[in-house]
Amino acid sequence: MFSELRHRDPLLSWIGAAMMLTLIVCALLSIGDDRLILGINPWIKPMKFLTSVTIFLWTIAWFMPETRWQAPIKVEGAWRQFDKRQFIRWTIAVSMIIEMAGILLQAGRGVQSHFNQATAFDIAIFAVMAITISFNTFAIWVFLWIIRRDTPPHRAGYIWGIRLGIAIFLLANYQGVIILFNNAHTVGAADGGPGLPFVNWSTGYGDLRVAHFFGMHALQALPLLGFFLDKAKVPARNLVIAVSIIWLAVMSGLLTLALQGRPLLSL
Repeated sequence: MFSELRHRDPLLSWIGAAMMLTLIVCALLSIGDDRLILGINPWIKPMKFLTSVTIFLWTIAWFMPETRWQAPIKVEGAWRQFDKRQFIRWTIAVSMIIEMAGILLQAGRGVQSHFNQATAFDIAIFAVMAITISFNTFAIWVFLWIIRRDTPPHRAGYIWGIRLGIAIFLLANYQGVIILFNNAHTVGAADGGPGLPFVNWSTGYGDLRVAHFFGMHALQALPLLGFFLDKAKVPARNLVIAVSIIWLAVMSGLLTLALQGRPLLSL
């Protein structure tokens, strides 16, 4: 699989591999670290983000061949071809490296990486992370724009899965604005209370991360669904569209639940 990823996009595949190696290092560091940030080991958050970022990078790398990559631009009076893939891959790669560097730095210091206003340095770190995510989101908008326009009948489910998966992923990204304005991911209490294992989603109050997580991983789930439906030779496009509508409804329901201050699971 990694050989195929390198063929599809060497930069994003290698950055993803580096993130995976960093995840292993964080797991080892967590064993001997008895510090706590909001009640959990400081390396749990980097581990969650590294897992998610690795999957994200490899997913975009896998989809790269399904794009229309050239666009004419005028340079010094002459029309030349501009490779939009280069803009996308480098913007995503740099954004994810900066984002993870901020999270790892704050974990090493034993402080929060998000919503930390304790010092000017902490505020600056969070601001830089927010800016990099904005650039990453813009790159994904461009990526959606250059996804192939044609739809081969035998791959209709897969192609529509990519299109709709990216669209829902972008909507989930903008849920981050709600988290930002809430100045916390918990609704109804301060961050740091009892939560589910590893993900630490609140078990006593609303948690905006649940809908955010569910929406973002439509990026993997819908193309996979479309791929298997294509193999089964069923009306894949219509089924993928139907599941996408359901996915969006569930994401909206999870967001509403969190905004009401109610947990996904109450333990």
